[in-house]
Parts: sequence; C-alpha cells; structure tokens
Amino acid sequence: MKIMEGYEKVKPLFTRLGGPGAKVNEELEKNVRQIIDAVRRGGDKALFELTGKFDGVKLSALEVEKEIIESAFRDTGKTLISALETAAENISAYHKNQLKQLVKDNKNGALGWLMRPLNRVGIYVPGGLAPLPSSLLMTVVPARTAGVKEIILATPPQKNGKISPVTLAAAKIAGVDRIFSVGGAQAVAALAYGTETIPAVDKIYGPGNIYVTLAKKMVYGIVGIDGLYGPSEVIIIADGTANPAYVAADLLAQAEHGSMASAIMITTSKQIADMVNAEVEKQLNSLMRKDITVQGLEQRGLIAIVPTVDQAIELSNLYAPEHLCIVVKNAESYISKVQNAGCLFVGDDALEALVDYAAGPSHVLPTEGTARFGSGLNILDFVKLTSVVKTGKKDIKRLGRAAAVIARAEGLDGHARAVEIRLNNAGQGGN
Repeated sequence: MKIMEGYEKVKPLFTRLGGPGAKVNEELEKNVRQIIDAVRRGGDKALFELTGKFDGVKLSALEVEKEIIESAFRDTGKTLISALETAAENISAYHKNQLKQLVKDNKNGALGWLMRPLNRVGIYVPGGLAPLPSSLLMTVVPARTAGVKEIILATPPQKNGKISPVTLAAAKIAGVDRIFSVGGAQAVAALAYGTETIPAVDKIYGPGNIYVTLAKKMVYGIVGIDGLYGPSEVIIIADGTANPAYVAADLLAQAEHGSMASAIMITTSKQIADMVNAEVEKQLNSLMRKDITVQGLEQRGLIAIVPTVDQAIELSNLYAPEHLCIVVKNAESYISKVQNAGCLFVGDDALEALVDYAAGPSHVLPTEGTARFGSGLNILDFVKLTSVVKTGKKDIKRLGRAAAVIARAEGLDGHARAVEIRLNNAGQGGN
C-alpha cells in the first residue's frame, strides 16, 4: 500500500465534494432515463424486454411463486439457515431497541405528533453475479420491525434465469411479502411507477450499481428513497498499540469489494504503518479474490502517518467515511470527537465484517462523504411523522396576534383573517 507522512501533506486527499452519482456522463444519465420511461410506458412488457437485453435472461414470469420460495428454504443447508436466522434475530433486536427508544407517539397536550410505519416499501437487492442475503436482511428486517405493512423485493435473476435459492431463503426468514425477478434501473422504475404485476411503493431502499443509483435519484419525489450509495470505504485510525494482523485483515476485507473501494489507515506510528503494510502483503496471497483486492489497494488504498490521534480524527471527519474504526489506546475517550461516520467501531475486536453480516446495525450506510448529513439505514427510515394540533382559545390569545402580523407581512390576508376571526371571539370562553 502507498504510505504518506505528514498531516498537511495528506489533508488534501481527505477533502472531497459530490457524492454517489455526482460525476456521471450525460450519456449514462440519458440511458437510465430512457429505461425509466420505457417501464413507465410499457409496464411488464418493457421489464421482460429489458431483462433479456441487460441480464441475458428470458423470463416466463416476473413474480416468484410461493412454492419456489418454500422449496429454496427447504433445500438450503441447515448451517446457513441457522446463520441467517441468527443474523436476522440480532438485526431485529437492534432495531426493536431503536423502535422503543426513538419512535413514540405524543398525543398529549395541544401540540404533538404521531409516528406511523409506511404502507408499502420496495427493497432492492443486487444479485445477478452473486447472492447477497446479508443485504436483504439488513434492509427487510428493519422494515418488518418498524411495522411496514407490505414489503416488496426486487432482485435480478442469475444467468440461469432464477433468483439464488439463498436469497429466497433469506427473504422467507426476513418476512418479504412478494418477490420479483427484476434488477437494475428497470426495477427501480417498476417500484416507483408500478406495472401490471408489480405494485408501486411508497419508498425504495437498498444499494446497487450506478444505474440503480441514478434511477433512484431520478424517481425521487414520485417515491421516497433511503439514499444514494457508492463504493464501500473504511478508515482505520491506529496507534502503536494496534494489532497489525487485525488491521491488515480489516483493510483487505474492505479492498476485496473492488477497485473503487477505499481502504485507508491513518496512524501515529511509522512502525505500525510498516508492520501493517507487511501483513497486507502476507495475507493477500491467501485471498480468493486477490486480483480484485490488489486493484482496490492500488487505486484507493492508503496508509497516512500523522503526529496525533486528534489529527487523525480531524482527517476522518473531513472524509466522512462509511466505516470508521478507532484502534488506539483508550479508544472510547475519542468517541465524542467523531462527527462524521456511517458506523463507528471502537477497539481491536469491533470489526466491520461482524456488522456486515450479523451484529445488528444495518450495513446499509452513507458513502462518498454523505455521512456529513446522512445516517445508516435505521428504524426512522421506515416511519413518518404526522404533527397533531389541538390548540384552543388560550393558544389563540397567546399566539394569534403574532401569527396574523406575520401573515399580513407575507401578503396573505386570508391567513390573517382566519386567525383574527378566532382571536376576536377568543374572549368568549372555552379552552
């Protein structure tokens, strides 16, 4: 990995603008818009044609039958089923705690609010090349925990024309209501506008390639979206107490996502920098995806050496990474200084890979600097808040004059009169 030393020297590398889909050529955007328009006009027929064109698969039906889902669940190995169920239980427990702590009605008093789950949501799970049951669990389980009434899954078929049995088994465990064999921008369009077979949803969730990301961006407003996701990334802040083998393993785990993934370590120790670099080379040789991992390390891998942990955290806050690991002495004392991170890991054994699969928090996280303003997928993404107003004559006496004055300043005398007619009668009793 490339090693650079000096706070001021490396600082420019941690400053970035834009976000997922920010730097996209006009031709690609035009292609995605054409796909969306084709689905909007052609419905199911367009989905069959686009699946044949982009996935090389001729489908006989869009929806996966219940019998196929049940068969996939029965045929999946017991060890894997047990692992998926364990992950689902932990994800559910984590989000149930969020539900208990964060989502509460307040119907007392004159002013309050109602929290209500969304009616129907669409979950997109990539999977044309390889199954991603973890991504399915990380999106569907929070939705189910939040009380969403209907969960629709869209995922692309494999080259054999079928959805992976592992994905179907995970969908059954998570509680998906209906599954459709469609991927890419066309899946997003179908979920947004609806077709003869696929119902339109209220909000779309899940990561995907640039076509999926752009499609979500284009249909926003017709439906809600959870966010726009780019390549995965990690920053590991380490000092001389860090375990070099652990840090190297975590960097490699990130880099195996591919050439666009960011695997970055910021350290206060030149010795640790050299030891981690040596460990990376050593462990790299035993990875199945060595070639892909090497591309990630060469293109977006970095070891930066700075004088202090505080400076390392400053760089991380500037970068706003998807994952931030703090592996230093008294790591917990630095938590309050972290401002921008999708998910924070504290200590040697708080590893990203555990959260990726089974710990509890969703692994669907903000990327490419969007952790400056965005959050990881959570229970609040699946509910909406409705304000409740029960004001009476006392409230009108207290606030009516100010409201009327502001309304007239805006030239909206109808608004002012609606207040004043009550203000004039407010002294006649009542609450």
